[in-house]
Amino acid sequence: MAKPFTLVQLRYFSAVAAAESMTAASRELNVTQSALSAAVSQLEKDLEVQLFIRGRQRGMRLTAAGRQFAKDITPFLEDADALYESARGYSDALTGELRVGVFAPLAPFRAPVILQAFEAAHPDVQISFLEGDQEYVRTSLLQGDCELALMYGLGLDDGFTTKVVERIPAHVLVSADHPLAASAEGEVSLRQFEDEPLILLDLPHTREYFMSLFAAAGVRPRIRHRASGYETVRSFVGRGHGYAVLNQRLHHDQTYAGGRVVPLRLTDDVPGIEVMLVRPAGVRPTRRALAFEDVCGRLYGAAR
Repeated sequence: MAKPFTLVQLRYFSAVAAAESMTAASRELNVTQSALSAAVSQLEKDLEVQLFIRGRQRGMRLTAAGRQFAKDITPFLEDADALYESARGYSDALTGELRVGVFAPLAPFRAPVILQAFEAAHPDVQISFLEGDQEYVRTSLLQGDCELALMYGLGLDDGFTTKVVERIPAHVLVSADHPLAASAEGEVSLRQFEDEPLILLDLPHTREYFMSLFAAAGVRPRIRHRASGYETVRSFVGRGHGYAVLNQRLHHDQTYAGGRVVPLRLTDDVPGIEVMLVRPAGVRPTRRALAFEDVCGRLYGAAR
């Protein structure tokens, strides 16, 4: 039996779901609000499911069923686009928008490089990044605000599909005038800092990771300051307020506050951190998402 809804209805629904506004969606699609409203209402009637909660003040909010439906139809609409492109002889071309979540401390190190490579390969795709801590990016994935994410493999459960693209070891960061900064070996153990103040990068899930490193080394750290910004941690260290344990390394030793820092390798047998491409489990990826994964694999493919 043929299903009653149409491709046009699905596209209209998808636009309203993304904009959470009939007015904004009608402008984007260049159709009247009345036509848009009628199509969405008919879709709800055909499906016998309420997809939106309508309100004067808060616009169009997706119901739980509507949120799931929006996720489910994304690959279907992508396939429809691919069919259209194929029929016109442009089967290799990718167009449209791709929203990617990225863990904030990773963003300045990875996002510009990935964007440059992706735009060179797929110039007709508009890519945008949503930055935040691990929990924000995780929630954004589940709510459909982004299609996939580049983040640490922390705080994830079986509700996500993951692919490791890189493994980054931990290191200790000290000020340039720290007694160990001039160490000929450039290597230290966490126990050497047992009595020194720690500047902790304090973000959801990352704080637990750093604490696990100390536990594995049998060291109880003296936490003096907590900061949620990577550069804030570096600046505190550069001004001699303590040491830090981090994973990402800059290519220079300057900090925003004017101090200098020195990274030292860890001799402790502690785990590095995994950088992953993450998608919600059970959601079929679009061709744009697969293309993004391919670019990341080529740039950081050593861990595959």
